[in-house]
Amino acid sequence: MTPMFALVDCNAFFVSCEKVFQPRLEGKPIIVLSSNDGCAISRSNEAKNLGIPMGAPLFKIKEIVKRNQVHVFSSNFPLYGNMSSRVMETLKTFSPSLEVYSIDEAFLDLRSVPKSYLFSYGCDIKKIVKKWTGIPVSIGIGPTKTLAKVANNLAKKHPAGCYALLNPEKIEKVLENFPLQNVWGIGSGWSKKLSQFSINTALNLAKMDSHWIRRAFNVILARTALELRGVPCLSLEEISPPKKSLISSRSFGSPITSFEDLREAVSSHASSLAQRLREQRSCASLLSVSLKTNPFDNTGRFYSNTYLVPLVHPSQDTTTLIKAATLALEIIFREGLSYKKVGVMALQLLSEKHIQQPLFNAQNLDNSPKRKSLLKTIDNLNRQHGKGSVIFASEGLQKSWRPKASRLSPCFTQEWDQLVRVG
Repeated sequence: MTPMFALVDCNAFFVSCEKVFQPRLEGKPIIVLSSNDGCAISRSNEAKNLGIPMGAPLFKIKEIVKRNQVHVFSSNFPLYGNMSSRVMETLKTFSPSLEVYSIDEAFLDLRSVPKSYLFSYGCDIKKIVKKWTGIPVSIGIGPTKTLAKVANNLAKKHPAGCYALLNPEKIEKVLENFPLQNVWGIGSGWSKKLSQFSINTALNLAKMDSHWIRRAFNVILARTALELRGVPCLSLEEISPPKKSLISSRSFGSPITSFEDLREAVSSHASSLAQRLREQRSCASLLSVSLKTNPFDNTGRFYSNTYLVPLVHPSQDTTTLIKAATLALEIIFREGLSYKKVGVMALQLLSEKHIQQPLFNAQNLDNSPKRKSLLKTIDNLNRQHGKGSVIFASEGLQKSWRPKASRLSPCFTQEWDQLVRVG
């Protein structure tokens, strides 16, 4: 069978999630802010038409927001994650193979669908996803993943919300006018370099000799050129490969001065990393803790530091990671400063299957069956009842260091007392 891919992309996903449970927002200008209520990271079409750019800091667009009564929301990631899961589960009913590319994007394998039916099949997917989840999507279909991305770009402007690139003549016509910087994986940096060789459109790149591209640039760009030519080089990754590093980091809602508050934040980040390590069945060999004050503070007392802690044994145990992270914090903490951000990173990750156990078991070793069973139970409880239902004491209860979220909507799908009431 000839390969055929569909890229399904949720339209203004964070905004769409807010609108599902608040119909009064339909047709209104809406933006969703980044962590700490900083910048606009999702915009409705009405907000875009007002001239609000992506990534605009809230303080710079306050007048536009006030003058046009723009609805502003803090990021509600538990809600968005749950809605993403619903969309992905719906998409699984349309294809035996699915690659979750991001929280709001997925590739489908449609090689079994007759070519003459592909466009209408894409339209059916769009209708069902909207009906079952309330989330509007755009669908691009093509013989390679890169061409499916190109088609998705065009689908966002198409009345049907679906676009199919199925024959060479149509592909060439589209690529002739398709900006090079909009091609998946190219961006402005690569497009500037390629323009020096008179490669300014997607079609220019597709027609270049792939061997020359490999020699002059790299194999990744050569694959992109082949994909634009209709030669599949990228297959679906149904199982995401384990990440080689993990990070948990947030800016504080207000400056933090006390070591105790910082220790709570570091413990919370380390606990989050430990859970994610267990989810992907990895262990960390090295832990990094970074700390910094506000770089825009006019007092001139900017401070930033990072400390690496090698772990005696690669670990995914929450207690082990919290102890290591706290040790690093003690070393880099400086009294009398107002801190803006702290982060913890797990490095040198290894598969838990490849961990070599020490010859002499120490009493505090975290690989005992009882210990693993305890952590598994904690993970299950947090999965069933919501993140943070069971925490370690060092993470604290008040969490005064949490990011600012003054415009947070309810968790409509995960908290009983926040479910939508009808009647």
